[in-house]
Amino acid sequence: PLATVDFMSKVIDHTPAKHDQDHIPILVSSIPQVPDRTLAFRGEGDSPLEAMLENAKRLVSAGADGMVIACNTAHLWFDDIQKAANLPMIHIVDAAIGKAVEKVGANPVLGLLATDATLASGLYINRVVKDQNGDRIQVRWLLPTATEMNELVMPGILAVKAGKINEGEELLARAGNCLKQRGANALVLGCTEIPIVLDGDALGLPLIDATDALAEKSVSWSMS
Repeated sequence: PLATVDFMSKVIDHTPAKHDQDHIPILVSSIPQVPDRTLAFRGEGDSPLEAMLENAKRLVSAGADGMVIACNTAHLWFDDIQKAANLPMIHIVDAAIGKAVEKVGANPVLGLLATDATLASGLYINRVVKDQNGDRIQVRWLLPTATEMNELVMPGILAVKAGKINEGEELLARAGNCLKQRGANALVLGCTEIPIVLDGDALGLPLIDATDALAEKSVSWSMS
């Protein structure tokens, strides 16, 4: 729920509006009872697909013309949802990598903070993203170690979900600094809880907020 509100706020930030009526219309289906995406990927919980398809149908019935998902790990089921909804959808990884190149230039070295399911699935590192000329964007990825995932990243994400903002910030900042020390020239925040607590100025390197990148592309798509 907090990530959904963060996404909506960033949509408003990217909208060049002078009046209420200038903002883009948004339909939101925020149903927190969708089964946990990370547990499902691990084979330790129910698949979220059926519940996400129900949410997609709800949005289609309500008149949505396009759709986005304000959760990185849920993009593991992106293709199934897009096929069922039959609507234009913007992929959060495409938005994030495009923003990374815009910020730090071609062939970036990107540290990636995300859930263990997002990392293990290859959602980011295996995604083929092309530039405006149709050429594949080459990215070198730096990932947290297993120890950093178990002791910093996942506990930090879970702390944010539980409303323990200060604890989440401290843990995730430590994980980000580890990637910086190993040579990352930017940090991709590949879980929608992470941008809520991490600050680029504090870490001393550019942050690529996947939520913000998705919001910016959503506004551009809607206004076009």
